[in-house]
Amino acid sequence: MIAAQDLFETHLTTTDLAKSIQFYRDLIGLRLAHLTTTREAAFFWIGPGTNAMLGVWSAGAGPQRMLMHIAFRASLQDVLAAPSTLTAAGIAPLDFDGVVTDEPVVLAWMPVASIFFRDPDGHLLEYVAMLQEDPRPERGVVRWSEWTSTGSLGRSDRGQR
Repeated sequence: MIAAQDLFETHLTTTDLAKSIQFYRDLIGLRLAHLTTTREAAFFWIGPGTNAMLGVWSAGAGPQRMLMHIAFRASLQDVLAAPSTLTAAGIAPLDFDGVVTDEPVVLAWMPVASIFFRDPDGHLLEYVAMLQEDPRPERGVVRWSEWTSTGSLGRSDRGQR
């Protein structure tokens, strides 16, 4: 078998391609790489260079839709600022349970700082930043303030600082 090295692309459907282009380009900051009107799709580069792509395809306004989830890697500083940045853009920042929040959560089994939000079609999006602490699966999912206030973050002695 050929070993997969990384995820290159993922695709979502939309009921309004123009609205999705505006959302992903102007609010999320992805670079529009290609727009094809004949296939009613837009393709965006994620991050610098051409290493990862998001395709958004028009699926019409039919009631049968599948909602998807995509996580974008971001810096810890950006994940911490995301609740206020998203709110300022008119986007509700959500915690792991889908409740509006003013701070990220930590999924302690990785651990990763995370903030969720939805695109215009209801797809669940997420900004994540890997943390340098050791995994703590017994902690579950906790608010950022709880993670940082415990004083026992479990920092690794393996040079991951």
